[in-house]
Amino acid sequence: MYMQKFEFPRAFFVTATDTEMGKTVISAMLMIGLQGHYWKPIRTGARPYVDYTDNEWVQMKTGLPDERFFPETYLLKHHVSPHLAARLEGVEIDVEKIKMPNDKKWKHLIVEGAGGLLVPINDSLFIIDVIKHLNLPALIVARSTLGTINHTLLTVEKLKEKKIPIVGVIMNGPKNSENKQAIEKYGQIKVLAEIEQINPINARSLQEAFDDQFCVVKPVEVY
Repeated sequence: MYMQKFEFPRAFFVTATDTEMGKTVISAMLMIGLQGHYWKPIRTGARPYVDYTDNEWVQMKTGLPDERFFPETYLLKHHVSPHLAARLEGVEIDVEKIKMPNDKKWKHLIVEGAGGLLVPINDSLFIIDVIKHLNLPALIVARSTLGTINHTLLTVEKLKEKKIPIVGVIMNGPKNSENKQAIEKYGQIKVLAEIEQINPINARSLQEAFDDQFCVVKPVEVY
């Protein structure tokens, strides 16, 4: 029998130190582990009949039902930064239109960003401004390999500058104790988990990865 050893906030924003850091895989793992709901308010590169949206991919890999997924506020087809994707479609992303889903429907809400904190969404605002607007704490996904110390510390510094609470860091990739210790020491932040490659990615492997990092075996009481 498992008992969760880390208490996640009821809702939080999954950001990353860069693009292609594994935010969506980590979000899928958290969806399974927390039995949560998923929302990606801004998604680019959504070409019908060519790509899966992140909603579709997470649902396919977790096997969770439709009601666990909230629709995107902005679903843009070009695989570029949100500000450019919106401009190419003749629209402008308005942060005021990005509103939290009905909180009566979820126990945990996992909100996934697009790229890193300073990815622009329009002429003046960035992903970090979406986090601030939604009033959510941030969970940072970082790679484990060379370069991660600089990128992660810059991300931590920017969140602190904006007074956005930080849930912690999840490192994605081969375990690297030196990088983990450096991030914790210099960033004064907790590395919550080190997730090595999940292969294949399915509901079972995602649950096993979550249990391995975030749960402990609870002794069975004998009377």
